[in-house]
Amino acid sequence: MTAYKSDFLRELAARGYIHQISEPAALDARAKAGRITAYIGFDCTAPSLHVGSLLPIMMLRILQKTGHKPISLMGGGTTRVGDPSGKDESRKLLTDQMIEENLKSIRAVFAKFLKFGDGGADALMANNAEWLNKLNYIDFLRDVGRHFSVNRMLAFDSVKLRLERQQELSFLEFNYMVLQAYDFVELYKRHGCILQMGGSDQWGNIVNGIDLGRRVEGAQLFALTSPLITTAGGAKMGKTAAGAVWLDANLLSPYEYWQYWRNAADGDIDRFLKLFTEISLDEIVRLAALKGQEINEAKKSKESAGERSDRTSSWPCGRRKSRRHRPHDFRGRWIGREPAHGRNQTHRTREKHRHAFGLCAGRSRRLHERTPKDLTPEGVIKLSLGRKKHVLLKPV
Repeated sequence: MTAYKSDFLRELAARGYIHQISEPAALDARAKAGRITAYIGFDCTAPSLHVGSLLPIMMLRILQKTGHKPISLMGGGTTRVGDPSGKDESRKLLTDQMIEENLKSIRAVFAKFLKFGDGGADALMANNAEWLNKLNYIDFLRDVGRHFSVNRMLAFDSVKLRLERQQELSFLEFNYMVLQAYDFVELYKRHGCILQMGGSDQWGNIVNGIDLGRRVEGAQLFALTSPLITTAGGAKMGKTAAGAVWLDANLLSPYEYWQYWRNAADGDIDRFLKLFTEISLDEIVRLAALKGQEINEAKKSKESAGERSDRTSSWPCGRRKSRRHRPHDFRGRWIGREPAHGRNQTHRTREKHRHAFGLCAGRSRRLHERTPKDLTPEGVIKLSLGRKKHVLLKPV
């Protein structure tokens, strides 16, 4: 491991966030000498981010905690095009209204991790629609497009892999990397941003921005990518057999979200604690060494740490443990609060609740060797589905 001198890169390296860095010594020196500004882009392709997006968000958080300025760039403009990186087919094109609605939903996530304001290290939220939606096509080709080599663009994985598989790549998608490069230069001009971070599949796009900044502005810009995270079983982070693990409680109940982390494979504990919590590295070493039933202590540590902070210092996405202890009724609601599912409740979820109600009300199953009439003094029963799913139920 490279011995970085800046707190920012040293923390990222120690926790396993770094995959590649352009000019690491120069970036380390800039981060050591004073405050730098860095950004990560998030396209608005869905009404919520999923847990795979927690990794880049945590990188922005570490950036801010070590005294630097983070920018979360909302892709109000680039979402209209669609990023082909890591995709086997073109994204579905969204209407402007859908993009705006998604953007509004996603914004709320960042306030749980970053401090926004007018201070030097306070986070900034930008939207590339501000400059991309106003571009004149001919002027853009003349002033920006001339700096890009099609030969080089064809060599990037996001393009090359699609072509090798003989999968269609539209001209619209082919332009995405040009727009992302333009974003980097625009943020440099507006906010002095010198670093773009992202997943390893974004390396080519980010390097294009570095090259454009050098050609157009004579600027020294930097790239930093993180490894693409998969679980010990090889699954893509943020995906399950039941679908995406959303950060929005309206799309995934707090209990199901908690269960996702609680059911993490033992082999993932060490990595996940480093990447998605702020537990000290010494404590993580101790927890990772636990065996057998003791490994549950490591999984619970994310939960207990969440009670200590409303700013998600160690509990992914800031969903408090206390929510999990609220009894759940048969209509997808947490007792004492508004419906978590409401109109967005899926058919699959409704069927689960209907089936659970049938089991209990019809007495076709026994819970802890008692029928549903045998409730606790609070009128709550515990329903266990296998060894990993437990729900507190209260008939209403």
